[in-house]
Amino acid sequence: MQAPLLESIRKNLFEKRDRINEWLRATPLSKKELFLGPSPEQAVYAHLDAIDDAISKADSKTLGRCEVCQGEVETELLEIDYSACVCIEHLSEKERRNLESELELAQSVQKMLLPQTIPDIPGLEIAAYSRPAQIVGGDYFDFIEFGSGFHGLAIADVAGHGVSASLHMAGIHALLRTLVPVNKSPSAVMSQVHKLFIHNIRFDTFVTFFIGAFDSSTKALTYCNAGHQPPLVLRKTKSKEKSVVLLRPTGAAIGLVEKAVFGEKTIDLQQGDLLVLYTDGVTEAMNSHNQQFGRERLETLVRQVEHMPVKEVIQKIRLSLEEFGEGKPLDDDTTIVVSRIA
Repeated sequence: MQAPLLESIRKNLFEKRDRINEWLRATPLSKKELFLGPSPEQAVYAHLDAIDDAISKADSKTLGRCEVCQGEVETELLEIDYSACVCIEHLSEKERRNLESELELAQSVQKMLLPQTIPDIPGLEIAAYSRPAQIVGGDYFDFIEFGSGFHGLAIADVAGHGVSASLHMAGIHALLRTLVPVNKSPSAVMSQVHKLFIHNIRFDTFVTFFIGAFDSSTKALTYCNAGHQPPLVLRKTKSKEKSVVLLRPTGAAIGLVEKAVFGEKTIDLQQGDLLVLYTDGVTEAMNSHNQQFGRERLETLVRQVEHMPVKEVIQKIRLSLEEFGEGKPLDDDTTIVVSRIA
């Protein structure tokens, strides 16, 4: 392998390992459990082992050496999977077709973000708000139709913020625009996103991610939550009181564990229910007393304003965040998407 490419991969591997180790060291247990979903923390260490193995091979200059012919694995293959150890010519026909597809997806990741608009989705009244902590940020939301005809609702948050996070999120956006229309389930999309990024040398962080598929005819929402803040569903009970349902993680954050399994759940919604998607810039907003805004405060607020139009619900959340933070700029990117079932 050419020395500059080997050194570039080696540098990215060290950065990725340091980022994950820092996350393990500094993240509270409750947040680890959120990010990991049903995956055990040991799965993160398995990913670190894979990174250490790749670093060891880079140090000995054996990274990227074909196990069949001892030649060099193609650069374009190593760039999307640093663990690749077989040349393209030695792959099976099926493996080669899969690789060609992944290379096409990798190219789409580099494309610019498309303009975002809120679509007219039957059965949903939708409003959205997103504000980066810096000029650009790593929060993301979108509405994309699945191959099944169901309406996709997505929200995600790249670890960190600023230019680096925004570039990664631009890639996620472009990738979803490619994957969602040709897939029928949120879990299938999440699995493919994870597979593409877990060994990609250009991807040195992880992403919390929620994507749901809304069926306008039945008002059912099938979702996959990869370590993201649990969306809130405010709904009526038989006693006509309002209860909150949390759409908790069904898998680990993208890029966090070596072998990820993404589950899927379905919730039946009804007219008048309120669905609130948000990033941790909302619940982790801090005040001068070093207190977090928190999910309980958000739940209480949503109960108080649930009768308002969705745009006003978002406005009330924004005002509450400003008051809580005593007018100081928020430290993290902040995104809120509110939908009412019509």
